[in-house]
Amino acid sequence: MSLPDDSRYLRGGPVAQRIIAAVREDAAIATAEGFPPKLVSITVGDTAAVEVYVRNQRAKAALAGIEFEERRFPADITAGELEAAIHGLNADPRVTGIIIQRPVPAHIPIKTLQAAVHPLKDVEGMHPASIGNIVYNQLDLAPCTAAASVELLKETGLDLKGLEVVIVGHSEIVGKPIAFLLMSEGATVTVCHHMTRSVAAHARRADALFVAVGRPRLIKADMVKPGAAVIDIGINSEIGPDGESRIVGDVDTDSVKEVASWITPVPGGVGPLTVAILLRNTMVALSRQRALYQATYGVVDKLAAE
Repeated sequence: MSLPDDSRYLRGGPVAQRIIAAVREDAAIATAEGFPPKLVSITVGDTAAVEVYVRNQRAKAALAGIEFEERRFPADITAGELEAAIHGLNADPRVTGIIIQRPVPAHIPIKTLQAAVHPLKDVEGMHPASIGNIVYNQLDLAPCTAAASVELLKETGLDLKGLEVVIVGHSEIVGKPIAFLLMSEGATVTVCHHMTRSVAAHARRADALFVAVGRPRLIKADMVKPGAAVIDIGINSEIGPDGESRIVGDVDTDSVKEVASWITPVPGGVGPLTVAILLRNTMVALSRQRALYQATYGVVDKLAAE
């Protein structure tokens, strides 16, 4: 869907292009030095639900010069068997990063899989160690959606030091990481959740408002401070007046854009940027792996991966 030419929109596409271009340069250098980056995507069971995401990741990886391999596993695989497969990828020096496509079958606990990925290959930023590192201001392998959201806020040019930020939604992979990422930048952060007494009261004082709750059009214009930056991370499907299904965010964009100075469209905002962050994380992971390889073997120019 094409977006109208409106300076209030924070579009993820142009930012993603810049990041992918930088990744492409780094990947070319690493490949020439004998460290070609490679991503492995793990899909379990019904692949139709994630096919679009995998195809997009593969295409963007190709643009960035990163090899992409998809490994599919049957729906009846056990959690133990899948963990063993992940450990095999952890041990393979040719694999830079591991992506676990969601959803997975109900009998497989997703957090167990995320914890099975070695932190050095956790390009999604989902391992407990990766989440914990954010608390200690190690920010370069953050969860992709959280990092993409903060990246778009930075596009506004607002000084993050002392900025009043409100986050509506406190999930482990979006809301909470955003809070820690922004606190590391010096922002003053309030996190709202389902037990918050008045979300509107908090939202109205925010210089920057992040929303990730999965409730279509939750945030209305009267809940937004004039001139604020609004980062809408929600993705919801609803039936429009014409009877057609459409994708909308957690923010009522049409009304809020008349109040806010910046707003992310849905689709076209945070979404296009998440894969670019994934690819940038891949190069961060590769850099860490090379450092470990050098420390262990004292070699910097060739990877004995064959």
